[in-house]
Amino acid sequence: MTRFSVLDLVPVREGGTLSEAFAATTELARAAEALGCDRFWVAEHHAMDGIAGGATSVVLAHIGNATSRLRIGSGGIMLPNHTPFQIAEQFGTLDALFPGRIDLGLGRAPGAGPELQRALRKNLHQAAEYFPQDVVELRALLTGDYDLPIHATPGLGAQVELWMLGSSLFGAQLAAKLGLPYAFAAHFAPDHLDAALAVYRRDFQPSEALAKPHVMVAMNVFTAETEAEARLLASSQQQSFVRLRSGNPGKLPPPVEGYSDTLPAQAQAMLAHLGQAAAVGTPAQVRDGIAAFVQRTRADEILLCGATYDAAARIRSLELTLEACETVLAG
Repeated sequence: MTRFSVLDLVPVREGGTLSEAFAATTELARAAEALGCDRFWVAEHHAMDGIAGGATSVVLAHIGNATSRLRIGSGGIMLPNHTPFQIAEQFGTLDALFPGRIDLGLGRAPGAGPELQRALRKNLHQAAEYFPQDVVELRALLTGDYDLPIHATPGLGAQVELWMLGSSLFGAQLAAKLGLPYAFAAHFAPDHLDAALAVYRRDFQPSEALAKPHVMVAMNVFTAETEAEARLLASSQQQSFVRLRSGNPGKLPPPVEGYSDTLPAQAQAMLAHLGQAAAVGTPAQVRDGIAAFVQRTRADEILLCGATYDAAARIRSLELTLEACETVLAG
């Protein structure tokens, strides 16, 4: 049976505040737990007005206190922004606070211009070249499988579940080599989905943490009582995608009816391309879309994404999605 989890970017909407964004994320996490989701992940982004998850471990601590069973984690931590030792301490602390509930998804993309590099005091592109070594060092800081000259406290011995994130063959190859579960970011970069999953499964080497390949794939899902309502909900995120790709990111805008029809052909093509990893519509339409995506990817887990301007609408979308998928994907 396919398992479901949630990725949230802590979106800050136009006219809203940071406090409202964190409150909405917390309510979404509570709903995800009540609905039986396995995981709730937050992604690290910096210097973006519309995304408030930059201090990822702090946000996860708040979500952990608001929930009791749900696994919480990063989707992901961009390791080139940090040192392995810092992340071992942060996620070791989270594991001590919320034992057996912490996931640590790791990504390589620096995702930063020169201004952020200066602010972080890092050469991020150079740091990205050391990503494989840093992942191995971070794992050793948590597990002690290599004798390092310094121990992370908290950190050493923490039961943190490591994941490799990716949107290309690089992450798939590294996940396979290290025997880690693999999460593919198809919700914003679907180009290499099939090839990456094939490489990961073909080259997977069992590890102490994982005996066989385990795949989670992210997709955008918007479910409502009618197709028109679902497409209206999705239009806020569509606007954000277009603005980001146009170099003009901002806060999450209100929905616009018929938004995609107003776009030039190039922007419409971009949204259509992202649509191959999306399901938007009624519960029956979304059920069929997710079932087809699972059949295509053979994913063990689906990571549900999709920001809505109205926070309550996203919770309702999640409710409708899981209700619709329960019987079909179980069979």
